[in-house]
Amino acid sequence: MRCNSKMAIGKHLRGILYWNLGIFDGPYRSHVHRKFSLWSMKKDPDLESALSRNRRWIVNNQIKNIIFRCPNQVASVKFLQKKFKTLDLQGKALNWLKKYPCCFEVYLENDEQYCRLTKQMMALVDEEECLKDMQEPVFAERLAKLLMISSNQRLNVMKLNELKRNFGFPDDYLIRIVPKYPELFRVVNYTGRRSSMEIELKTWNPNLAVSAVEKIALKEGRPPSFSCSLPSSWVKSWERFEEFNSTPYISPYTDPGSLVEGSKEMDKRIVGLVHELLSLTLWKKMSILKLSHFRKEFCLPEKLNVLLLKHPGVFYVSNKYQIYTVLLREGYSGSELIDKDPAVIVKDKFGELMQEGLHEYNQRHYLLNLEKKRKKGMITSTPEKKNNLRNEMSENEDQGGDIGGIFDPEERKRFYKILFDDSAP
Repeated sequence: MRCNSKMAIGKHLRGILYWNLGIFDGPYRSHVHRKFSLWSMKKDPDLESALSRNRRWIVNNQIKNIIFRCPNQVASVKFLQKKFKTLDLQGKALNWLKKYPCCFEVYLENDEQYCRLTKQMMALVDEEECLKDMQEPVFAERLAKLLMISSNQRLNVMKLNELKRNFGFPDDYLIRIVPKYPELFRVVNYTGRRSSMEIELKTWNPNLAVSAVEKIALKEGRPPSFSCSLPSSWVKSWERFEEFNSTPYISPYTDPGSLVEGSKEMDKRIVGLVHELLSLTLWKKMSILKLSHFRKEFCLPEKLNVLLLKHPGVFYVSNKYQIYTVLLREGYSGSELIDKDPAVIVKDKFGELMQEGLHEYNQRHYLLNLEKKRKKGMITSTPEKKNNLRNEMSENEDQGGDIGGIFDPEERKRFYKILFDDSAP
């Protein structure tokens, strides 16, 4: 009995903690979860949708990169079949490739199947490569800003490689970008170990030391402050936000040396720093695990998750797909990014091209299956029977079946209007 009473008290105290963090607020106050979690936050359906990962896009992007690196941009299907294990795919590579005729062209030569990128796909690859060339100054500026908000204006190359796709950096940024801006960067290694290679900022540029929050404030002619995107019904969260926002904004580009760890001023700077980091990413989101790898470099607290959960008006924390992710609320309108980087626009085109080919594939196989059923005397002329047949064609067939895909227009729309996962190449 005594043990049970202690557990009850413990649950009650945790409930108070989460109430203070604003986890149960507004119209959701009466909803109490049986299991409390420090990673809990009221679900936002739009932002959850924005965080959806699309496995097809990730896999096809990897296949595209494999083919593009092959001689003459041609790969044998046997070679791609071997690569399927590393892509965590089962079934036949040929079946998968044929589902995306707008992306991959399969042909027979000397009794062996080969695959190359279609003209539409090559056009997107060329557009992406041209964009990388055009955006080199943007990459340099973005890298300089990252170094400027770090504690000693240096970042480990191996760690930075984990985040390069978040910021849109090309895979070869170390030899493509850094040497072209010797006045800004240099590569150093103070220990001699390969894992200790770092990029160091050579020159501080005051024009770059302006955060996204400060840019908006300058444009609107007001003091810098954070914006809140919460519903008006979240009364407690709004009160906490206004109290937090009433104190002066502290730029992440200022030296934190004079700030006391754990103080309100230090918390304010950390919120501003995470806000700036997310503002520099393509999709205004980042894995908290990856972010915590830079705890020392960016002077982040050990319990960063607790700090982020205290500011639901600025950040949205999700555990979708068992990956803890922090997202910048003000970067989205519903589930859509407000300002899309040119790289994101190209990736959206890739998603649309994939879907176009998949839709053609599904329509063709739907008609073939319909004809087979007719020959067997299973005539499906009624709309109800047609819908039943369509429902049979599930996405589970991607693991090697002949048919599969999305027929519903809304599903197709959601398919390519999602955010891509951090791990997507």
